Amino acid sequence: MTVPIEQISTVFADAAMPANFPKAVLRFRNTRWANQVGLGSLSDEEWIAHFARFDTLPDNLETPLALRYHGHQFHVYNPELGDGRGFLIAQVRDEASRLLDLGTKGSGQTRWSRQGDGRLTLKGGVREILAASYLEA
Repeated sequence: MTVPIEQISTVFADAAMPANFPKAVLRFRNTRWANQVGLGSLSDEEWIAHFARFDTLPDNLETPLALRYHGHQFHVYNPELGDGRGFLIAQVRDEASRLLDLGTKGSGQTRWSRQGDGRLTLKGGVREILAASYLEA
């Protein structure tokens, strides 16, 4: 689905370099949402290319982005926070034309990783999927 991409200022995001995963296994795909955002026809190989090797979707973001934010950390306001292991990898529109961000977790380090490896365990990934499903319900 061709999506007019919103311009994201460098004030809000930094280009991120995804980790290189030598072996990718497609374990889960949310088919219902894939259909709603125009990605339902992707093959397993295309899913792996876009969501494990981070090949860009056509007419979409040129590079993954680590989003910046600010808030309180360790009881102190910090204006320099950001995603340490998650990227914004694409923007899509659903059937209601709402602009949605597709993001990842455990995709590699960003400038915000705080010396962590930026990875996510399978157990952590399953927890993320369950939490998202419960929140949506």
